[in-house]
Amino acid sequence: MGKATKSVSKKKPVAASDDESAHNRLLSAATHLFCKNGINATGIDAIIDEAGTAKTTLYKLFGSKTNLVNAVLENEGKQWREWFIAAIEHGGGDAETKLARIFPALKSWFGEERFYGCPFINAVGEHDKDAKQFRAIAMKHKKVVLAHIEKLAGEMGATEPETLAHQLALLIDGAIVAAMVSRNPGVADTAGLAACSLFEPAKKKQKRAGAAAQQLVAV
Repeated sequence: MGKATKSVSKKKPVAASDDESAHNRLLSAATHLFCKNGINATGIDAIIDEAGTAKTTLYKLFGSKTNLVNAVLENEGKQWREWFIAAIEHGGGDAETKLARIFPALKSWFGEERFYGCPFINAVGEHDKDAKQFRAIAMKHKKVVLAHIEKLAGEMGATEPETLAHQLALLIDGAIVAAMVSRNPGVADTAGLAACSLFEPAKKKQKRAGAAAQQLVAV
């Protein structure tokens, strides 16, 4: 009885460890291949070949290719958001300084050998436009990014932080697509100039509103 229990307790961690290793290898292989070649162009055989696992292992751990795609997008989104927020927060400074770091950070990303664009834009772009599945994951990712930018925009003194956040998000998406197509990291510099040109007008609205309020009080 004691032996059997001991034997079982030894086997469970090994199995769990094996599953975790296979899970990570499949996720890594799928991420690389989906981003590089596209989701539709990447078959299960290519994924298990790069991961060095059996097809049964993939289906055991993820159930289907669709579930694997979802896992890749969720994981990529989490890692990207953590990197992005850390990159603009690193070094401290005021909110405007942090917002100004967005495009230099993107330029660094664009210059990486494995830069293949935004996995969310790519996923939505290569699938049926009526499909809600990938769009929902993409929107969930964007909301987190927008919320952080909007918070900084508010701290900077923008009267309409939500509007400024959306303007910057459009510049971010545009720069990502342009960098993917042109393979030129320098597009981030142009987008950065456009972004910085929005800061002062966003704050001046507040000053004008304040001046108008004072005039009303004086009257």
